[in-house]
Amino acid sequence: MFELASLFYSKGFSITIAHTQFNFPNPSNHPCFSFLPIPDDPSQVQASSSNFIALLLALNDNIAMPLREILVHQQQQSDEILCIIYDSIMYKVAEVANNLNIPSVILETSSANLFWTYAAFHRLEAEGYFPLKDSIAEDLVPGLDPLRFKDLPIFNFPNVDDLLHLIRTTSDIRTSSAIVWNTTECLEQPILEKLKQHYQIPCFPVGPMHKSIKNIITNSSLTTEDRNCITWLDKQVAKSVLYVSIGSLASITEREVTEIAWGLVNSNQHFLWAIDKRGYIVEWAPQKEVLGHFAIGGFLSHCGWNSTLESICEGVPLICRPCFGDQNVNSRYASYVWKVGIVLENELERGEIERVVRKLMVSDEGEQIRQRAIDFKLEMENSVAENGTYYKCLMLW
Repeated sequence: MFELASLFYSKGFSITIAHTQFNFPNPSNHPCFSFLPIPDDPSQVQASSSNFIALLLALNDNIAMPLREILVHQQQQSDEILCIIYDSIMYKVAEVANNLNIPSVILETSSANLFWTYAAFHRLEAEGYFPLKDSIAEDLVPGLDPLRFKDLPIFNFPNVDDLLHLIRTTSDIRTSSAIVWNTTECLEQPILEKLKQHYQIPCFPVGPMHKSIKNIITNSSLTTEDRNCITWLDKQVAKSVLYVSIGSLASITEREVTEIAWGLVNSNQHFLWAIDKRGYIVEWAPQKEVLGHFAIGGFLSHCGWNSTLESICEGVPLICRPCFGDQNVNSRYASYVWKVGIVLENELERGEIERVVRKLMVSDEGEQIRQRAIDFKLEMENSVAENGTYYKCLMLW
């Protein structure tokens, strides 16, 4: 959201960020923006924070009336509100905006492929596939090739009914004026066309946003970055280092950490994450800068959408180890459609990790994957260049 806001600010628009008091951003990190806190009920939010879905539902219920009051006050002050851009999970914003006759635009920070997957859930439920059964886990989902049933975000989810309710609610987007994706046509053009036809609203792929605003100073990370690793990377050979990160929300067991570490060591490849003199451990790294470094030749990732997009943007091939949510969808497309990655499935075992790392980084077999990643990098650079698809989408918008 802050990347998109920075983009519009650079084009001369005045930006106001309305945000709940829960997890409120630090305004000093974004001195060019105005901030309006939305009162919420801290007791309800804290009580539900152990359940992500309950948290989102509570936040939406809590913000509707305060947000309406804030917007009415802004209008009474003669501040013209051209548009409200909101994250799709904050679905109550559209309802408030429509009641006040303010255009609303959805910012979708996940992939278009994931949204199309959600759009198919109503059909799959009507055809009797839900609740999902383990016996069909490996089967391809009708109409969603190459996804298997086990790749769906609801597979083995503990509160499936709650998740389906949230998906139905956030997928009802026809009352919005448009939807903006942090994606690019070179990756998802066929799915974007299907979404336009299905929802009958404009769809604008304006990604990769972190590339389009590379000259705008902004920092949307909530975590302190360790920049010492860049100095270490500067001393390495080009394309020789595997970057390892499973993201800030994913979790792995102690045994899995041990297996990953030994697999990396035994591969004899340099890495940013792990154990001996060939590796470097950091609590948090400046990921965009790391992936763009000449020394990085591969990325072992959970395959959240931001990480996947950032990696492909830099021509860095992936070792995909998805954990939950959209990661299985992204991993499947990265490895089977775009063919820029290799999937690590089943139990993490050091021998398999060693084999996959060597395959991606140095083997003749992995050369095609490495070249595909470079090809996509060039396509994405063209998309954010002047007169590229990114600029055309902005002009249409």
